[in-house]
Amino acid sequence: MSDSVFAELDFWLMAIGSIAIPIGIYVALLYKRAVSRITVLVLGVTLVILAGVDIYFLRHMAAAAAKTPSLADDALFLSEISFALYLFPLMFGGIGVNLISHVLISHLVGAERRFEKEHQEHRRAD
Repeated sequence: MSDSVFAELDFWLMAIGSIAIPIGIYVALLYKRAVSRITVLVLGVTLVILAGVDIYFLRHMAAAAAKTPSLADDALFLSEISFALYLFPLMFGGIGVNLISHVLISHLVGAERRFEKEHQEHRRAD
């Protein structure tokens, strides 16, 4: 065990991944002129899963920080400041849920329109 969680490779990989993946998703969505519903759904689910993994990781880092002699990681992971670290997964999860609900709502709106169109044609035939 190292003297600080900041010296561990998994901390840095998770920190970089937790920033790079959402930024990559946002950039991809901003620069694409056309995006399929499936793509939006997959990206939304990815953000929600990433948020869950980040929360697990933050809890794991807090437990690891409690076992190290370093006070720097204690100050970040075991104090009131740690609440701020949970804002990023909260934001990513919220955006992911919004993307998923957008796909579901747009699908339902289309299904309702098709239903109304079919029933109007059926009523005219009667």
